[in-house]
Amino acid sequence: MKNNANQNKLVFQWPPLIPYYFSVGKEEEIFSHAYSNKIPLLLKGPTGTGKSRFIEYMAHKLEKKLITIACHEETSSTDLIGRYIIKGAETIWVDGPMTTAVKEGAIIYLDEIAEARPDVIVAIHSLTDHRRELFIDKLGITVKAHEDFMLVASFNPGYQRGFKELKPSTKQRFSALSFNYPEAKQEIEILINETEIDTDNAKKLVDIGSKIRNLTGLGLTETVSTRLLVNAATLIKSGLPKRLSTHIAIVEPLTDDLQTVQSLKDLCDLMI
Repeated sequence: MKNNANQNKLVFQWPPLIPYYFSVGKEEEIFSHAYSNKIPLLLKGPTGTGKSRFIEYMAHKLEKKLITIACHEETSSTDLIGRYIIKGAETIWVDGPMTTAVKEGAIIYLDEIAEARPDVIVAIHSLTDHRRELFIDKLGITVKAHEDFMLVASFNPGYQRGFKELKPSTKQRFSALSFNYPEAKQEIEILINETEIDTDNAKKLVDIGSKIRNLTGLGLTETVSTRLLVNAATLIKSGLPKRLSTHIAIVEPLTDDLQTVQSLKDLCDLMI
């Protein structure tokens, strides 16, 4: 039997470590109000803009257990709700992470929900309206959500446009919060706090990120995320040469096109 916990990258975080998060707007206030009013929340934005970190931070702030599921094309409702397994001479039922969260009152975070199979969307419908309940078809029972339960999901509209898009009927079951890349001053502060890199190099990395983000003619599927800049800063702080750090942490993850890779490497070399 395959290990679904490994396959779906389930992360049970309790008690959570104290994560660093730099607020750029009223997202903390919005999340707190959504939580207290039992409204599911959808986080929209490019990869690497802090959506997952924000959820970790808010779970810690609210002192709630966080269950994270990294969704992919094989993620099914069975993976989330639970299944029967054979244990010795018995067949027993094992709750999935969604059922666990519903019963225990945890925050469950479905990262990149649009990647999951359609039956996942169907399974969460009754959790995202006034019913706040989960139907377990294999057991023939309905479980009412704990008072502290919250459903949070994320997706990247730019990446999934024309490929895997959430239906309007699904989106309207959530309140939504948009994430984007921080302003330069904020991003510099994030790099310094995350990696303890010096201000001068932090500024140069942010300038590189901003420059590449504005090169719209390269046809990149994704552009430079704050996460990539943090990785580059971490390598520089650890002693790896600055130019090499930008090559492997920023340029190489963006594209496999050799000509584009070389052009971006040349750009980085000029700026750091």
